[in-house]
Amino acid sequence: MIRLENVTKSYLTLRGRKVVFRNFWLDIPEGRNVGLIGRNGAGKSTLMRLISAVDFPDSGKITTSARLSWPVGLTGGLQKSLTGRDNVKFVCRIHGVRKSGIADKIRFVQDFAELGDYFDQPVSSYSSGMRARLAFGLSMAFDFDYYLIDEVMAVGDARFKQKSADVFKERLQNSKIILVSHNMRRIQKMCDIVVHLDRGRATIYENVVEGIAAYHAAGGVDGKRAAAIDAEDDELEAVGGTEPRAGASSGVAQEAAEADDAAALERRRARVARRTARAARQAAGGGK
Repeated sequence: MIRLENVTKSYLTLRGRKVVFRNFWLDIPEGRNVGLIGRNGAGKSTLMRLISAVDFPDSGKITTSARLSWPVGLTGGLQKSLTGRDNVKFVCRIHGVRKSGIADKIRFVQDFAELGDYFDQPVSSYSSGMRARLAFGLSMAFDFDYYLIDEVMAVGDARFKQKSADVFKERLQNSKIILVSHNMRRIQKMCDIVVHLDRGRATIYENVVEGIAAYHAAGGVDGKRAAAIDAEDDELEAVGGTEPRAGASSGVAQEAAEADDAAALERRRARVARRTARAARQAAGGGK
């Protein structure tokens, strides 16, 4: 069981302190695939960060005997000054992996992420796609009781998305998920129960359909937008995986058609070089 007792969580913003949860209570039963739903701003991602210990409450207590992942594919946890290899070593040490096990984890992430020589380069030199592949591979390198998924279930181009989906499917044979998504079709397909967040409170629905109905009644994604989200995911799940149909024109297809990482990195370097040259000319009084 994952238990949150009298938890308060707030963030300091430019307009003052924003309270996300105040005196919040929740018991998530063990052995169930959980759908975490709610309107934008309801606190879904904050709750995921709290239960994964990526963030901490202002007050209250969070307890569990389960092994919980960090949010799958979270790139914000990567130390950019370290290489991909050293990031893997660092996470292994945090999780108490012994020396022989570290070598196995490194080998898995290196093979999975397909970064080539960049695996031994600082993460600050990576494109966004390369960071996503490293982060997803790192998430899959460890066995957890629960994998925490904040929308992201696969990364990269069509081939790599399929590879991600295959590995993830294998992990879920022995593990459960806590899934944040606005795609109610996915929630209904993958989850046994629903936790609906609304106005700082959580309601657990054993009946997933009833939970989805409560989400819509509370002002969740409207019908047209929900249909669009479902259609995009249908493209990802074509042919039993996550590969989109050829010629698809949705935002997911655009993501799937992401430029080759090496080429993207070269373009990034070229932009930096142009900006540096322009700044030098301006400093010398040459204008643009």
